[in-house]
Amino acid sequence: MSWNEPGGDKNKDPWSGRDTENTPPDLDEAMRTLQNKLGGLFGGGGDNNHGGNNNSAPSLKGLGLLAIGAAALWSASGFYIVDEGNRGVEMRFGEYIATTQPGLNWHFPSPIEKVEIINISQQRFLEVGYRSGGSRQRGMGSVPKEALMLTKDENIVDIRLAVQYQVSDAKKYLFNINNQTATLKQVTESAERGVIGANTMDFVLTEGRSQVVADIETEIQSVLDSYESGIQITSVNLQDAQPPEQVQSAFEDAIKAREDKQRLINEAEAYANDIVPKARGAAARLTQEAEGYKSRITSAAEGDVSRFTQILKEYKKAPKVTRKRIYLDTMEEVMSGTDTVLVDVKGSNNMMYLPLDKLVDNSSSRGAQKASNSYKSATKPTTSSRSVKQPRSSGRGRVERGR
Repeated sequence: MSWNEPGGDKNKDPWSGRDTENTPPDLDEAMRTLQNKLGGLFGGGGDNNHGGNNNSAPSLKGLGLLAIGAAALWSASGFYIVDEGNRGVEMRFGEYIATTQPGLNWHFPSPIEKVEIINISQQRFLEVGYRSGGSRQRGMGSVPKEALMLTKDENIVDIRLAVQYQVSDAKKYLFNINNQTATLKQVTESAERGVIGANTMDFVLTEGRSQVVADIETEIQSVLDSYESGIQITSVNLQDAQPPEQVQSAFEDAIKAREDKQRLINEAEAYANDIVPKARGAAARLTQEAEGYKSRITSAAEGDVSRFTQILKEYKKAPKVTRKRIYLDTMEEVMSGTDTVLVDVKGSNNMMYLPLDKLVDNSSSRGAQKASNSYKSATKPTTSSRSVKQPRSSGRGRVERGR
């Protein structure tokens, strides 16, 4: 029965008669098939069993084509792409050649040259003093040594620091330092210990945190620049700073005492701000009153001096008249404050002077008004002399006192 006829055995090889499904392929036959194909490619004869050409060596033309193909494949493997934000560092037998920019680039393929791609836009992080798991554990034994810093006043503080940095120069980053992360960590720890050791514990834990961070960042960048490391520090964050666990309670008490001190200072300042303005106002008022009293007394004294000077001038002109006028004014001022009435009874009726109490009241009011104007009338020239009725020596007059 034919191999391809219906009902024939399709698993049986029509040429060799072998069962292709249950029998493994013949290795000699496979090698002969591959040899025939390669001989045909490079110009050789066919199979020796079919009377072909027995010369199986490849021709020069075939070798040339094979070399060209291999060289093309080798050259094509030298193309590489640098993404945006990266730089390619080309090295020939390990020596730096060039730094390539983002885009399609080519270099001599390995093993002559190789390219190291460095990401210069990536924000890299380094943590110093952190515990395993990122949480602060209890006890001195769980605190890493790199977290404990000695301050200027010989106290120990527990510091956690985070450094953020970028690669600024790919060539320097690869060739100038061996282990970049370990080097940066050692530089950071050294700078941190130097800055913390130059300040007191209170300054580091309270108002000096920002200044300490700035000093640490400056110190780290200065050392890395001296190494020409190609690393740029972008930020330094002081995540945590506190005394060790053994002295935490004492430090909290010190903080409370400091807060109480500041509170009392604020209260004293508020009291001073309330009392001092009032005292200044009272002092200003007393000063103004004293100045007013001084002005009043000075003006009165100057007025008395001026009046005395005017009286002196009048006295020099008419001593007798002036002396009498002064006497009369003085007697009027003195007698106006008394309730004594002088009555001349000669040729008069006593009933004319009654009631005496009204007369005394009227005379008292007139005396007070005259007393207020006595200084003014003393400076005016007199045109007529006053006469006072004197009691007669015969003793017929009498004195009546009012009630």
